Amino acid sequence: MSLQRGIDGAEPLRFEPVARLDGTYELRRTELPWRLGTGTLACPACDAPVSPGDTPLAPPDLVACPFCSHAGAVRDFLSLSTPTRPARVEIRVRLR
Repeated sequence: MSLQRGIDGAEPLRFEPVARLDGTYELRRTELPWRLGTGTLACPACDAPVSPGDTPLAPPDLVACPFCSHAGAVRDFLSLSTPTRPARVEIRVRLR
């Protein structure tokens, strides 16, 4: 195995990536969401299932019950307790 350097020999040989001298580095995570679990989206007033549709919802987003018109944040309608009902939702965490 041979290593070839420039003519003047001033270039250092580095076997690891170049890092900053102050010791900091950048860590980039993938944009893929993590699956946290499965829960049920139901009205806290009448316990009717609420369908989120195809739109992803965040915990502070507003949602309303289609039966009793009770409105509130998604976090109020979400239940993670077992057993989950047939109307299940998948909970994913995504970095901004």
